[in-house]
Amino acid sequence: MNPRLDKRIVLTPEVLKKIARIDELKGLWRGSSKLNPHILKQLRASVIITSTGASTRIEGSQMSDEDVARLIRGLKTQPPKGRDAEEVAGYADLLGRIFDNYKTFKLTEGQILQFHEIMLHFASKDQIQKGKYKSSDNVVVARNDKGDEVVLFRPTPPYLVKKEMDDVLVWVADALDRKKIHPILVIANFIFEFLAIHPFHDGNGRLSRALTNLLLLQEGYAYIPYVSLEEIIENRKDAYYLSLRETQKHHKSERENISAWVNFLLDALLAQAEAARYLIERNEPEQMLSEKQLSVLRLFDDGKTLSPKDVSSILQSAPLPTIKQALARLVKLHLLKRIGLGRATRYQKL
Repeated sequence: MNPRLDKRIVLTPEVLKKIARIDELKGLWRGSSKLNPHILKQLRASVIITSTGASTRIEGSQMSDEDVARLIRGLKTQPPKGRDAEEVAGYADLLGRIFDNYKTFKLTEGQILQFHEIMLHFASKDQIQKGKYKSSDNVVVARNDKGDEVVLFRPTPPYLVKKEMDDVLVWVADALDRKKIHPILVIANFIFEFLAIHPFHDGNGRLSRALTNLLLLQEGYAYIPYVSLEEIIENRKDAYYLSLRETQKHHKSERENISAWVNFLLDALLAQAEAARYLIERNEPEQMLSEKQLSVLRLFDDGKTLSPKDVSSILQSAPLPTIKQALARLVKLHLLKRIGLGRATRYQKL
């Protein structure tokens, strides 16, 4: 195994406390009564939009979440046009596949290359590079106040990329199998190394966040599709880059220590887990409704007063006894109020 990767993980009381809290909230999500499937479906669709917008904006895209939503809705009828739209379409596709099929994916070189190809599928300028490791250096630079380029970080040169990727993938598989290191720390260590290697010409940041989602899901953090990690990172973008720069400058040196990156990622994951707890604990009766009950409730949105027969005639797909049961449930949850008795009974939204 690679002792360098083991040695640079520094356990502190602060790190252990954050991990314990994240796992406590993970257990709360798993042990709670599940949210309404209809609500979860809506949340997942929303997270794909939010995460796609955030992940691409971190890398410079100018598309808002509203732009992303419109683009995704229109993909079936027309392909994306322009660099930002192409990146958004690819990331949304990849993230949806991960949410749907994470149990079947393995963290291998072949899978990572395939993910990269999916992510750049629509990118017209990257057709030659997609699904392939870089063939030339991709030095990370920035411009100073005078407009001069300053080298921030020199990633792994192309001729060493395959070896270093193979090494870290073997390390991850072994570390997760041995269970001597907490899986969150294994994931943090892998993502740091992935970004330090910078194995592709383009898409390294976006792919690192997609892989983070995949590995967390595979380790049982089941709320991942319902709270956007990418949005949390975007809101802390300065700290994100600062933590990477602070740790990358000592990459492969005797002073290598990734604590700044680990603490950043733990803080982001803790915020995500707390948001998941809020989803469970907030007092919103709509979460307890079936899809049929929700469809009944929506008929009253415009202040209408309807009888059971009115509702049945509008929906048509449900028999009258089912409608009456749904109305009774909505009254019990104080979402509707009953007016009158017998044949004169009407319902109105509270």
